[in-house]
Amino acid sequence: MNTSKYFFQAFLVVVVSAASFLAFKTFLPKKIFSESKLTKNVTVDSLLLEALAAHNDEEYNDSLQDSLAQKKIIYKVDNGFKFPTETFEEYTGNQYLVTFFEKLFQLETKKEGNVRIAYFGDSMTDGDLIVKDFRSYFQEKFGGQGVGLVNITSESAASRSSITHEFSKNWKTQSYLKVKRPSKPFGVNGHVFFANDTSNVAWVKYKANNTRFSSELNKPTLFYGSSSNKEGRISYTIGTDTISKKLTPNGLVNSMVLSEGNLKSIKVNFKKADSIPFYGFNFDDGKGVHVDNFSNRGNSGLPIGSFDVATMRAFHAKLDYDLIVLQYGANVLNYGTLNYSWYEKRMAKVVAHLQECFPGVTVLVISTADKSTKYDMEMKTDSAVIPLNTAQKRYAIKSQASFVNLYTLMGGDGSMVQWVEQEPSRANKDYTHFNHRGAKEAANLVYKQLSDGYEAYKLLRQKRKKAVKPIKEDSIFTKTDSVYEN
Repeated sequence: MNTSKYFFQAFLVVVVSAASFLAFKTFLPKKIFSESKLTKNVTVDSLLLEALAAHNDEEYNDSLQDSLAQKKIIYKVDNGFKFPTETFEEYTGNQYLVTFFEKLFQLETKKEGNVRIAYFGDSMTDGDLIVKDFRSYFQEKFGGQGVGLVNITSESAASRSSITHEFSKNWKTQSYLKVKRPSKPFGVNGHVFFANDTSNVAWVKYKANNTRFSSELNKPTLFYGSSSNKEGRISYTIGTDTISKKLTPNGLVNSMVLSEGNLKSIKVNFKKADSIPFYGFNFDDGKGVHVDNFSNRGNSGLPIGSFDVATMRAFHAKLDYDLIVLQYGANVLNYGTLNYSWYEKRMAKVVAHLQECFPGVTVLVISTADKSTKYDMEMKTDSAVIPLNTAQKRYAIKSQASFVNLYTLMGGDGSMVQWVEQEPSRANKDYTHFNHRGAKEAANLVYKQLSDGYEAYKLLRQKRKKAVKPIKEDSIFTKTDSVYEN
């Protein structure tokens, strides 16, 4: 074989290929890797796919630059409080957090009550990323122990560091990402679990990790739904004692305390429990702040609109949520569209539905983070990020929800490239997801904005108290101020 001839032919092929690429480069799209199709490892909820089909890729127009962006957001007095007017660009909506801030204030100053937060998200919060640190920041300042409500089974159990979570393989799981009409209503976590295997015992095991504020399983409590099955039981061991308890699935949402004290670990067996819907276990000490992580890979946020109102109100009666956080966007960016009016409208309905499910609750919308895509052989902020960010802010304003612009807080245009490439890195090479270091920083950015809002609230509260004029005792009349009355 003539190796020199072979080498020459191979070299010639490379040269011709390179020349052809340069010749046709000008005809190639600027965005080399299209985002209109999902990658193999990305799953999405069925409602997002339906919404996209209905949307039918409407032609983009300048509707995002309408009158809302030009208007100032002027707030009405709420319980004697009024935050300063905001612009669309700088919108935070702290005004809508007044009730939440007041509960924090009572907790901080009088050590009274507790605060509970439901944190809904997608793969950005998978494995308790972001939420774990967000929870710790609150518990450090306001008190509280425990990781909150944890699913029966979880796709991210292996990657969660805040708790060790194992379960048998014979659980049947229904998720609001895939099922429209579950056999029993979804829980507040968007799932319902069944121990339908009558031949083998279904079990779940939790173990506390050496994590700050969650080094024990605080007051383990089982949550389950209604059923005609009155034979179901659970059994578990504490120390040398094996305990068996009968399930009483009479209400829409039932709870059973397994231990009033704290445990290091617990394994629970479910017997004759088929047809009984199970939701998860709660771990908290009933004091301070507690944050439940309800993350689902592939979630757009739209499935939350399928919650059963009566069931959610039953959860609310037991858990008493004060704040609901919605952090979505990573999966909504995958479709190559610049018009997110369809998403804005549907998420506004989702927020309205949440407000119906959890009366009096405050909603916080966290925008999409930055995401980078390759354009002209260079990683840059994806062209869909700002339009989606704007749509999220718009539905937050229209829904009277507060808003955290995570894209801006992390640095804005091109920031994801910096988070990936700086040493040490704060994000993964997919230029979409944070690593553990970046997740902690992202949590701090969100917490700091809320903390700043809370401090501003305390100043307003102080001013309100000073505005109350001493009541002068008079034999004829006593004057009070209904606005500033404490």
